Amino acid sequence: MEDENIKHNFIKTIINEDLEKGKNNGQVVTRFPPEPNGFLHMGHSKSICLNFGIGKEFNGKCNLRFDDTNPEKEEQKYIDAIIEDVHWLGFDWGETIHYASDYFHQLYDFAIELIKKNKAYVCALSAEEMRKYRGTLTEPGKDSPDRNRSVEENLKLFESMRKGEFEEGAYVLRAKIDMASPNINLRDPIIYRIKKMDHPRTGSEWCIYPMYDFTHGLSDAIEGITHSLCTLEFQDHRPLYDWILDEVSAPCHPQQIEFARMNLNFTVLSKRKLQKLVENHHVEGWDDPRLPTLAGIRRRGYTPASIRNFCNIIGVSKKESRIDVGLLEDCLRSDLNEHAPRVMGVLKPLKVTIENWPEGKTEALDAANHPQNPDMGKREVIFSREIFIEQDDFMEDAPKKFFRLAPGREVRLRYAYFITCKEVIKDDTGQITELICTYDPATRGGDSPDGRKVKGTLHWVSREGSVPAEINLYDRLFLNEDPEADTDDFTKNLNPESLVVLKNSRVEKSLVNAVPEKAYQFERTGYFCTDSKESSPDKLVFNRAVTLRDTWAKMKPKGKPRPKKTKNAKK
Repeated sequence: MEDENIKHNFIKTIINEDLEKGKNNGQVVTRFPPEPNGFLHMGHSKSICLNFGIGKEFNGKCNLRFDDTNPEKEEQKYIDAIIEDVHWLGFDWGETIHYASDYFHQLYDFAIELIKKNKAYVCALSAEEMRKYRGTLTEPGKDSPDRNRSVEENLKLFESMRKGEFEEGAYVLRAKIDMASPNINLRDPIIYRIKKMDHPRTGSEWCIYPMYDFTHGLSDAIEGITHSLCTLEFQDHRPLYDWILDEVSAPCHPQQIEFARMNLNFTVLSKRKLQKLVENHHVEGWDDPRLPTLAGIRRRGYTPASIRNFCNIIGVSKKESRIDVGLLEDCLRSDLNEHAPRVMGVLKPLKVTIENWPEGKTEALDAANHPQNPDMGKREVIFSREIFIEQDDFMEDAPKKFFRLAPGREVRLRYAYFITCKEVIKDDTGQITELICTYDPATRGGDSPDGRKVKGTLHWVSREGSVPAEINLYDRLFLNEDPEADTDDFTKNLNPESLVVLKNSRVEKSLVNAVPEKAYQFERTGYFCTDSKESSPDKLVFNRAVTLRDTWAKMKPKGKPRPKKTKNAKK
C-alpha cells in the first residue's frame, strides 16, 4: 500500500513519550472496534486510518474487533460489510478477527468478581424508576432500594439471571460507584441486562448480555491493547472505563485517548439518521452512492487512496470542526486525475451527420488513454458518418464568446477532424434533432496543416464505435451546509436533484467490459465508474463519482443561500 502515514498529532506525541519511558514493554497495540449494527461511514474511516496507521507506523498491530454485545440490533450482514470495507480501505489485521462475544465467559467472571467485592448489585428498579433515581446534571441521584443487598443475595440473583429464570426488565446488574458523582456515567451504571434472544455467534447460550461500557475496556485489556483511541463523546465515559479496569483482575490497563470525530458539511454522519434515510426510502439502501457510507462511496467511484489522503490532510485533534466536503472531492479528483484512464462519453446526445463522409465507411483513430502518462498507452476510437456530440455543445443563435459548434462555425473533434455545421434539422415541435456537417480530410488527428486555428474542441462518439448507457448524475444529498440545523426534521434539507438519471447516453464501445467501480474520466464531463449493482454487458450503468471541478464553489443552490465556508473548513 502506497499509503501516507497519519501526519504528526497529539496522539503520536503521547505514544512517543510512552515508548521513551519503556511503557507497555515498548509495544503499541491499537484496535478498531465497530458495533455490527449498521454500515461503516466516512466518520469511521478517520478512526480506521488512525488506528491501523498508528499500529503500522510504530511497528505494532491493530486488531479488528466487533463489539457485538446487543443481539437485538446486530446482524451478520453488517459484520461481512465491515470486513469488506476495512479491507477495501487497504488495511489488514492478520489472521484473527476479534469479537467481544468471544469474551462473554471472562466478562461474566469479571462481573462475579465485582459482586464478591461488593462493587456490583442486582437491581429491580424499572427503567422509568431508574431514570428518576439517577438525578440530573445539577442534582445528585438517589440510591436504589436494592443497593445494599448482601453479596450472597446478589450472587444468587445474578446466577438466576444467567439461567433465564427472570423476564426481561425484571433485574439488571449495576456497578456500585457513586450516586452523587457529578459525572452521571458513574451513578451506578448498568453493566448487565436480560435479553432473551439468540446471539449471531453464541446462539442461545446466553440470555444476559454485558453493556457496551462494561465490555469495551475489558475487551481492550484481554487483547492487550496499549492505546484505546476513541472519539470525544467517550471522554466522560473514561472514568468508568478506568474504574472497571481498576476494580477487577484485568490483565492490563489500556490508556483511553479521545480525539475529535469527523464532521462533514452537506452530510450527516449519524448511524441513526442514516438508518432513517434508508428505512424511509429517501435513498435506495445502505450502499446508495449518495450516502457517506463506505459501501456507498465505493459504489460511486471513490478510491481508498483518496479517502486515506483526506484523513491524513484533516489530521487528528481534540477540537471539533466541520470539514468542507469539497476537500474530500478534491482528494478524489487529485487521485483520479493521475490514475483514471480517459474515454469519451456523450451524456445528452445530439446526432451529427457528416455529409461528405462515405456511407458505411469507418476509420480507427488513435486516442491517448492519459495525456500526461504515455505508459497508459492508446486506444482506438471509431469515426464514421454518424456521430453524437453533447446537446450543450451546439447553439443555433450563439453569442460571440460561445466557442463550440454553431451554424457556419468550425470546431475540432477530439482525436478526429475539423467539422463545420451546414444545416440544422428540427422536428415538428421545433426541437433540434440533427446537425448536418462537413469534415476537412486534411485535419485528421485534430490538427490543420495550413495552421488555421479553431477555438472549440468537442468530445464525441460515433454510432458504430459506441453503445447506449444509463448515467446516474449524483450530487450532494443535502442543500444546507449543516443538514441537522433543522432539528425538527433534517430530511427537509434533502436535495431534490441529488440524483438525475440520463437514459439515452452513449459511451465508447470499449466500456462494455469496464471493471465495476473502476473510475474513468469522461473527457470534458467528469469522473465515472460502472455501477457494481445495476450494470451488466446488456445494460451499462455508470455513476458520476465527481465533476471535473467544484461546481458548488461557484453556484447557488436553487432556493437556498449560497453555501458559506466554515471557519475550520479547508479549500
